[in-house]
Amino acid sequence: MTISSHLSELKRKHDALSQEVEAAQRSPGAEDLSIVELKKRKLRLKEEISRLTH
Repeated sequence: MTISSHLSELKRKHDALSQEVEAAQRSPGAEDLSIVELKKRKLRLKEEISRLTH
């Protein structure tokens, strides 16, 4: 897997997590703990994307 394809996959996963977080925040039954976990996963992806691009 090339770095550019890996970056593309990471960005795709980051975008999917963004949508999942937004949906969970709009849902009245969503647990705060699960939203926090999603945000942590999203942040880890963002950090890896940043690390690979610099």
